[in-house]
Amino acid sequence: MKYISTRGKAPELTFEDAMLTGLARDGGLYVPAEIPVMSAEDIRALGGLSYEETAFRVMWPYLGETFTEDEFRACIARAYTGFGHAARAPMVQLEPNHFLLELFHGPTLAFKDFAMQLIGQLFQTALQKNGRKVTIVGATSGDTGSAAIEAFRGLDNVDVFILFPHGRVSEVQRRQMTTPADKNVHALAMDGDFDDCQARVKDMFNHFDFRDDVGLAGVNSINWARVLAQVVYYFTAAVSLGAPDRKVSFTVPTGNFGDIFAGYIARRMGLPIDKLIVATNQNDILHRCLSTGEYRPDGVTPSISPSMDIQVSSNFERALFDALGRDGAAVSQLMDEMKAGGFTVPQGGLQHLQELFLSGRCSEDETRETIRDMLAQTGELLCPHTAVAVKVARELRVADVPMVSLATAHPAKFPDAVEAASGVRPGLPPRMADLFDREERVTRVANDLDQIEALIRERRSA
Repeated sequence: MKYISTRGKAPELTFEDAMLTGLARDGGLYVPAEIPVMSAEDIRALGGLSYEETAFRVMWPYLGETFTEDEFRACIARAYTGFGHAARAPMVQLEPNHFLLELFHGPTLAFKDFAMQLIGQLFQTALQKNGRKVTIVGATSGDTGSAAIEAFRGLDNVDVFILFPHGRVSEVQRRQMTTPADKNVHALAMDGDFDDCQARVKDMFNHFDFRDDVGLAGVNSINWARVLAQVVYYFTAAVSLGAPDRKVSFTVPTGNFGDIFAGYIARRMGLPIDKLIVATNQNDILHRCLSTGEYRPDGVTPSISPSMDIQVSSNFERALFDALGRDGAAVSQLMDEMKAGGFTVPQGGLQHLQELFLSGRCSEDETRETIRDMLAQTGELLCPHTAVAVKVARELRVADVPMVSLATAHPAKFPDAVEAASGVRPGLPPRMADLFDREERVTRVANDLDQIEALIRERRSA
């Protein structure tokens, strides 16, 4: 299995090299040269299996010779040991033919744990085998950072630096990043918004002297391994609802497009997904683009669903790559236009995207109303991001196809917003009850590439 860049100029890599590299040297994102397909019989055979066994069967064809079967199974087993539910990704029914896929039972109470816990194990195993060390730098709008720190804290072969927008994450999200005491993790509160944080990370990857000197690696959803790990729960959910003998639709609250792109990969692998629905909050650039073909950032407006407060959706580039016939030059041209203020998706590409994805938007008032209504009607308390998905799903679903809305975070990660909407303040699980008593370690940094790079050079271990 080889991996190619969406911009067509970087060398092909193995799974291991693509995982440890993150962003391609031409600025693109790595994708598989080919997508393995599972037969209906293979998918049917997933019924009744553990989450771990399903993960092995879905992901194994992508790994090439990076790991032995025993090594990979051991990584999977260690990754999901700390989850608080035996099913890992259980489902509950909200209303007739509408289900909630609970992705918040991991260590940091967000869907990012499914990928991050696994790639933490994969990184450590690969690095120990070849005696390497890497410096992981990531940007987060809230959940990726805490999941990365939880996954890599205390590991010998990795230093972790996470940039998050100062004052624009929830207090729970911030404390999950700033309270770990492990010396190899560093939380950096950067002036600006998430797009600024993400831009500085990409700048570091494109600064090749720095990149090579510190052994830079990325664990944002630019990393293919992140996307691959998220493909698994689409299979577990769909199979539990009758796939491959029954079509299933999914609604995904998304700002960076990584989670729903994983659903697209599941469909390419043969999972009978009827509709993939992009649900956005008031920062609705993905909805606008899928509706009109115009991708033009117009500034981030802070919301009660802050993990979706994004205008530059990195993983959308992967979708564009396929929509444009895997033409790296065409993708590069659009990304250059993006730097100048935005781009228009060519008509053929837009038609391709519209055949694959539906989209909808949820306002702040509609988010609050959905939280309140779902609690009253079903007893389920939703986080604001999940509420965005549920609202859009209820508008766009069809009666005869099961709809699965992704519950991407535990409501306790956003207690103020949930309490304001519902009158109920969600409590943290017992294992996190002392979160607000822990000492914080955080460094405030300016939106300045030179300063950030100097800090990383100074603090990383030799």
